[in-house]
Amino acid sequence: MLLTEKETKELNEKILSYVKADDAIAGVGSDKLSHLRFAGNNILTSGTRVSRSANVTVWIGGKRGGSSTNDLDDASLKSMVEQAQKIAATAPPDREYVPTLGPQTYKPTNGYVESTANLSLDDRAKAIGAIISKCEKNGVIGAGFHSARVEAGGSLTKNGNFEYERSTNVSLSTTARTPDGTSSGYFLRSHFDIAKLDTQRIANEAIRKALEGKGARTIEPGKYTVVLEPQAVADLMGNFGFSLNARNAEEGRSVFSAAGGKTRLGEKMFDEKVSLISDPWNPELPGSQSANGGLPAERIAMIENGVLKTLTYNRFWAKQKNVEPTRGPVNTIFQTSGPISTIEEMIKSTEKGVLVGRFWYIRGTDPRTASSTGLTRDGVWMIENGKIAYPLRNFRFNQSVTQMLGPGNVLMVGKSERVGGSEGGGASASLLPALKLKEFNFTSQSEAV
Repeated sequence: MLLTEKETKELNEKILSYVKADDAIAGVGSDKLSHLRFAGNNILTSGTRVSRSANVTVWIGGKRGGSSTNDLDDASLKSMVEQAQKIAATAPPDREYVPTLGPQTYKPTNGYVESTANLSLDDRAKAIGAIISKCEKNGVIGAGFHSARVEAGGSLTKNGNFEYERSTNVSLSTTARTPDGTSSGYFLRSHFDIAKLDTQRIANEAIRKALEGKGARTIEPGKYTVVLEPQAVADLMGNFGFSLNARNAEEGRSVFSAAGGKTRLGEKMFDEKVSLISDPWNPELPGSQSANGGLPAERIAMIENGVLKTLTYNRFWAKQKNVEPTRGPVNTIFQTSGPISTIEEMIKSTEKGVLVGRFWYIRGTDPRTASSTGLTRDGVWMIENGKIAYPLRNFRFNQSVTQMLGPGNVLMVGKSERVGGSEGGGASASLLPALKLKEFNFTSQSEAV
């Protein structure tokens, strides 16, 4: 059973009643996670897990201790608090301690849908069965993962701030591969409302990519004009809005750092077509109602027409710098002031370039340049004279996101849609478009399919 708001508050009050420390924050949460996995055109596993947990952080004389438990009986909660206080008593001083928040007012973001929380297992099985049938009909081997999660819980501080929130998310990833293993297609989407998860589109796109990827050719790596589908954009920059950290920038550890402990705030670092915002109440991408340790979230502009508008301060660093803490971000939404183009229009306007459907195994290489490396996967094509010419074998890339989005490098922008990074499996999402970029740096060839 998921925790109601009343149960959440009562449990947190009980936890804090055991606390003898100077300050504390208690939290309880509950979640239900269900899945259906398929591979080799067969359903393999299906299951549901329901869990509850509690945690507490205490401060004694400016020293911090924390503990957690997944048993919510009185004895376990009391033991959890005693353990946290024992840790605090012997811990070094918490140099970044700020008092817990007093009462705050939150505006709900409506990221919960009852039908997602209680999805029909029969409907899920029928949807996956239809995908498997479609794969068999098209002569490809299908695999994928359908996952649904609902979370409910909240926290209470010793200074009186109570917060309760619940959310839902459902995702489906599908991989289709030719029987000889030489071509593969992939598609992933997620939503908080199961009625808006288009399972047929996901299947159709994965199958199409696998069929159109047969006979891939090898070309030399180098700098190419690229068209990135929304999935590829999400894989590279889905969490980019959360990297705009003021402390890292002011301490010289970020691409947003400038000489002398200054930052690049207010500088036109990006192409004028690029704007990023965080909006908790976006109807397609509702975010959390709170940010930065419990502050009520607000809509913020992070990048505006290419200009860096916001670097985020948590409560501790804001106090050090005598500024207000930032009430976000809670999501990443790409907007543009320029015209909106379709992928077909991007391809038609390209004399020579590469179409990329997805990136994989992405790892950061240098935060001071916002650079990362990774691989293309499950669909890459050569564009010649405004048309898809032939499929390509995969590449490794090394690329700075700020250079990728830099002035003059963003040629065309598509309509933003809800899409999450493939390595996260749809657990989180952003609103991101397809992009046509003047240059993208492919450094070597890859044997991945």
